[in-house]
Amino acid sequence: MGSTMHYRLGIGIMLVNAHKSVWVGKRFNTPDAWQMPQGGIDPEESAIQTLYRELHEETGIHAKDVTLIAESNEWITFTWPEELQERLWGGVYRGQRLKWFLLKLNADHDVTNLISEHPEFSTHKWANINDIATLIVDFKRPMYETIIKEFAWYFDDRSPD
Repeated sequence: MGSTMHYRLGIGIMLVNAHKSVWVGKRFNTPDAWQMPQGGIDPEESAIQTLYRELHEETGIHAKDVTLIAESNEWITFTWPEELQERLWGGVYRGQRLKWFLLKLNADHDVTNLISEHPEFSTHKWANINDIATLIVDFKRPMYETIIKEFAWYFDDRSPD
């Protein structure tokens, strides 16, 4: 995949509700593109700090409303298509390298609030884990398949290896 120094470090969030459905948002800037929340790690932040900041910025959900269940064993890298590499981040990065976190929503109802200063999603839904990869843009699909496989134990009611 090339050198990781040209990949922006970030986090990804698989947020599940009590029914084990997964939160996905429809991006404003890409019609019919859904994704789980994700975002870049700022220089002064840890991955955990970024996790809770991005959760709130992108979904309106507060840290007090979730429980951290697991984190990915590895950082997972994806590469943007070449036409996007030139437009995003001034061409500095080829893609992103993400640490993923599995969170459970503690609230018994949806507490999502997409209204923010810089909203990224026009709407959201709770999807079946088996449908997630089909909703995602092609270039992110291998990353999603990897994280779905890694967190599958949660949906199968098994403990992680």
